[in-house]
Amino acid sequence: MFKQHPKGLYLLFTTEMWERFSYYGMRAILSLYMIQALFYNTVFTSSVYGYYTGLVYLTPLIGGYISDRYWGNRKSIITGGVLMALGQFALAISSYLYAPPSVAVTYSFFVFNYQTSFFLIGLFLLVMGNGFFKPNISTMVGLLYHEGDDKRDSAFTIFYMGINLGALIAPIIIGGIGDTGNPADFMYGFFAAGCGMLLGLTIFILGKRKYLVDPYGNPVGEKPVHKYGKDGCKDETLNWIEKQRIMVIVILAFFGIFFWSAFEQAGVSLTFLAEQHVDRVVTSINFVIPASWFQSVNPLAILLFAPFFAALWLYLKDRGREPSIPLKMAAGLCLLSVGFMILVFASKTLDGGSATISPLWLVGAYVLFTFGELCISPIGLSMVSKLSPAKFCCLMMGVWFLTSAFANILAGQLSTLYPDPSLPTPYLLGIPITTFSSFFMIFVVISIIAAVILLIIRKRLETMMHGIR
Repeated sequence: MFKQHPKGLYLLFTTEMWERFSYYGMRAILSLYMIQALFYNTVFTSSVYGYYTGLVYLTPLIGGYISDRYWGNRKSIITGGVLMALGQFALAISSYLYAPPSVAVTYSFFVFNYQTSFFLIGLFLLVMGNGFFKPNISTMVGLLYHEGDDKRDSAFTIFYMGINLGALIAPIIIGGIGDTGNPADFMYGFFAAGCGMLLGLTIFILGKRKYLVDPYGNPVGEKPVHKYGKDGCKDETLNWIEKQRIMVIVILAFFGIFFWSAFEQAGVSLTFLAEQHVDRVVTSINFVIPASWFQSVNPLAILLFAPFFAALWLYLKDRGREPSIPLKMAAGLCLLSVGFMILVFASKTLDGGSATISPLWLVGAYVLFTFGELCISPIGLSMVSKLSPAKFCCLMMGVWFLTSAFANILAGQLSTLYPDPSLPTPYLLGIPITTFSSFFMIFVVISIIAAVILLIIRKRLETMMHGIR
């Protein structure tokens, strides 16, 4: 799988690895920082987290448009990297300004002071920087190959492994130095995240001129040159096939909302669960596992199993039995539901009065989430690259991430239903969510319904793809 790929792929792999180290490291401690150092309750923390991660995936639509029209991929990636590094350092300053309260307090709103101001400035810079960075580096992977090159799918799988290598080491390192039980130490975690972003940016700047070229040796990602029609206007007319393929991207991205709104519980409700109700004490060495470390299970499982899934798709393709993109995504939703079903069974012991559950339940759920993710995320990135008209590739990558924005906002709102005895009973569609098992059952139902609908319409979607698998 790793042979016969251009060196530019590994430059993008390394750059994205360090950017994801920065993002996922910060994400691993973000909700804990809000609870322990800003003193927000779980409901307000979930809302802030959801809107932040939602905006992170909304701005790529703007960044993709600016890149397609004016800047090109390279300038957009550098601009985004600088903004994100500044955002991480702003969060570090916010944490530096932490002061322990004289009495125990919990807030359900922003308390504006210097600490909160730098916190919000940091989130704003991260949101804007990600908008320029994320759609462009993903798009550049596809630009390194011939149109129709079969190696694209495996290239995106390799690229996705880079994402998850960064996501694996981030919670361990950043969580290890930031999530210590002392809220003042969050500063070191955010600072390390900023340094990781600067390292990735430096690698990209040093290697872009030499390695980011197409199969003919022409540089990719430069400032775009627009074609014009006979009347002097930009010739951007789409034919019927292109329109139908774009519609497929939009429809499948919509189904991604249901997957990601459940999957992104990792940063909120599942972190609350790990912090409060998972037995994290290793008695043999007298060590308490940081709650943030559980977020390394997913990227570790991806690194272990992504080559298997990539080989599986190639094996089935050689025998003419490779599932279509819609069928793969439906399978991903089913695997996600099984993962949450594990948590439903495990949480029944909490509902029965037990204080904690074994960490193996959470680890097992994360592994199944990962299997689902491998059927959706790298497949989706490759799909956008293959189905998008070349002149709208960055914009359509932004559309793919736009649905993730809605999913993350929805994830934050659903996380507000997490059972907390200190808060009023939450309701969903008039149904009280009073137990942990009823909370996790929400995600079982959402993912199964979405999978069934996708299976029903998959034949029509396959037709609209016009030969692309």
